[in-house]
Order: sequence, then structure tokens, then C-alpha cells
Amino acid sequence: MTRNAAVLFDVDGTLVDSNYLHVYAWARAFASERIPVQAWKIHRSIGMDGATLVQTLAGDVAGDIAQRLKTLHSDFYRDTTNLLKPLPGARKLLHAVSELGLQVVLASSAPEDELDVLRGVLDCDDIVSAATSSRDVDTAKPDPAIVQAALDRAGVTAEQAVFVGDAVWDVEAAGRTGMPCIGLRCGGTSRDELAQAGAVAVFDDPADLLDVINTTPIATLAYAEREDQRTTSR
Repeated sequence: MTRNAAVLFDVDGTLVDSNYLHVYAWARAFASERIPVQAWKIHRSIGMDGATLVQTLAGDVAGDIAQRLKTLHSDFYRDTTNLLKPLPGARKLLHAVSELGLQVVLASSAPEDELDVLRGVLDCDDIVSAATSSRDVDTAKPDPAIVQAALDRAGVTAEQAVFVGDAVWDVEAAGRTGMPCIGLRCGGTSRDELAQAGAVAVFDDPADLLDVINTTPIATLAYAEREDQRTTSR
């Protein structure tokens, strides 16, 4: 069965306003282990694989400490999930993509329980055709494995997809698969950084992207999808 082209979305910081809750949770985790790490440095690493983040910020700590840091982060983050909210325009953007005839795919590397919470906040499961979580790969972005897993889950190639993310790591991971990435600033990364990493376009948030969606690679993808369908039906 031929699957429609897809738009892959990172979730944390792209569709749900969660990045700074992760910063707070990691800051508490490092403080609990008496490892001095400044909050701004944590923010610069949000979106990385957890093990990579710990190594980047804490150095080569013992394996049991690294695991304890990740567990503490998860516990502290869970305490704040009542503060989670969709970013402006997130739900409308997902519905607009679906109405264009494209698959909506959540390309997340969050743990399954965290992803369940994020999906509940978004409340758009009726139009989500596929999703990934940390159990699908061993390492997260910037390693492209989670992006490839999302493509495989959607049943499309990189040429049949566009990625939307908020971090340099999203742009790099998408680029390594040969897929264009649209960057959003709402995760706290600057326009210049996203563009320099290779983002084909940069917008403030989902609402900003939605306002001009017909001029973006998403619309180009939808047009190509319709043309393919017309050709196939002849």
C-alpha cells in the first residue's frame, strides 16, 4: 500500500512548551548530585540524547551516577507536567497538515511515558498516523536514527517528507537523512543558529508557520503528493 507523504514533527519545544521544564528538571538533577552545571548550558543541550547530554555537561561520570541523573531528571520533570501547554498554533498546524493530505508523524525520542503526556496535551491523536519514542532507538538526535525510524514507521522516504523541529539537533538529524527541516524558534534557539545548521526556513512558532504554510516546503510536498496521485490514477 502506498503511503502519503509525511511531515515529521519533533514534539518537545516544537509543539509543546516543555523545553524550560526540562532545563529545570536537569538543573535539579545535577544539583542533587552536587555537580555544578549552569542552567544556560543545560538549555543549549536540550534535545540531545540523555546520555550525550550528561556526558557533555558532567563529563565522564561513573555509569551509576549518569543513570541516577537521568532518573532524577525524569522524576523532577514529571512533577511539572501540569504546566505543559501546546505552543501557539500547534493543534491548528497539525490539522492543517492533515487537511493537505499529508501524514502527521511525531518523531520524538522522549520516553514512552513522557510522550503519552505530550500527546495528551496536544489532543490530536485522531490525525497522528505514526509516532516514535525512545524505545525505537538506542541514541537520540543529533544521531539520525530516530528520524529514520519515523520515516520507516510512516512508510515514506526522506524525499517524501519534511521535518519540523526547534533545535539545532533536529536540523542536523534531518539533514543526515537528506530531508529538509523547518526550524521553529519557540524552543529557545535563535534564527541564525537554526539557519546555519541547515534549516530551509525558520519561524517563531507553529502559529507563525501556519500563517504562511502555503509558501513553505510543506505546501510543495502536498502539491507533489497530489500530482503523484493524479499520475497514478490515470
